[in-house]
Amino acid sequence: MSGPEAPVLAVDVGGTKLAAALVEPGGRITAYDRVATPNRPGLDAAGLWRTLDALLGKLVTDAGNPPLAGVGVGCGGPMTWPAAEVSPLNIPAWRHGFPLRAKLRDRHPGLPVRIHNDAICVAVGEHWRGAGRGRGNVLGMVVSTGVGGGLILGGRLINGATGNAGHIGHVIVDPDGPPCACGGRGCLEAIARGPGLVAWAQEQGWRQESRDATGVELAADARRAHPVAVAAMRRAGRAIGIAIASTTHLCDLEVAAIGGGVSQAGALLFDPLEEAFRTHARMEFARRVRIVPADLGQTAGLVGAAALVFAQDRYWSAG
Repeated sequence: MSGPEAPVLAVDVGGTKLAAALVEPGGRITAYDRVATPNRPGLDAAGLWRTLDALLGKLVTDAGNPPLAGVGVGCGGPMTWPAAEVSPLNIPAWRHGFPLRAKLRDRHPGLPVRIHNDAICVAVGEHWRGAGRGRGNVLGMVVSTGVGGGLILGGRLINGATGNAGHIGHVIVDPDGPPCACGGRGCLEAIARGPGLVAWAQEQGWRQESRDATGVELAADARRAHPVAVAAMRRAGRAIGIAIASTTHLCDLEVAAIGGGVSQAGALLFDPLEEAFRTHARMEFARRVRIVPADLGQTAGLVGAAALVFAQDRYWSAG
């Protein structure tokens, strides 16, 4: 039987990395491990599960096999919710409804297993213990391999009809923009996601000879004032600013907290973001919102996943 101080096993399943942590009731992470998300050709759903299973087993074993209060997971979407058959756009091996919650329940019988969209977990983490703490109306965003978001309104997580509320990555910011993996055109994700930024920059002449250029390298070159890299960051920042302006007008936000790998570009991203936001957020109430980097950084999703168990009165309304 787990005690009141038992940690939650928190998991973050993304297109770039699989991360896991033990999180205490106050939100402190006491153990952490991660591996790159496998993407080798021919990798099937079972193979990816074995990688995640091994990561979780190693983390808990290395920590001395403590009793657990439950399992909380943030995973890229879309997914059925709360059953959590996941079909992440950026994880091909699980693209067709992998039964993640059922697999974790088999692995941890008798424990609550709660799974939500990874960006929703970032929003929850930032509201519970980060930049949105003490505020009732918060947008949390991830800008990384994909772009996602979650909404806290009136102090509670908003799930929507299917658990996908807050999916800001598929707000249209340019109707004539690039095609998106969702089937649409001009989505925020199509413009601002890391691989999309790299592809656009290479089309403009940046590192055209490199087949494995990364968003980290693009941001580094932007800091060195490479004109194409700077333009790519401005393009992403502008798109994010427009999307946040629209969301703020709709939801009357107080804070927008942005995490994920691309957000680590700092002022290169946030300066054009703020400029675009101020241009498009013309209603006085909307201009009061604070747009900030996620206080919890790369751990926001893990802390939020733990909160699905520890603070279920605010963040979990399903069985």
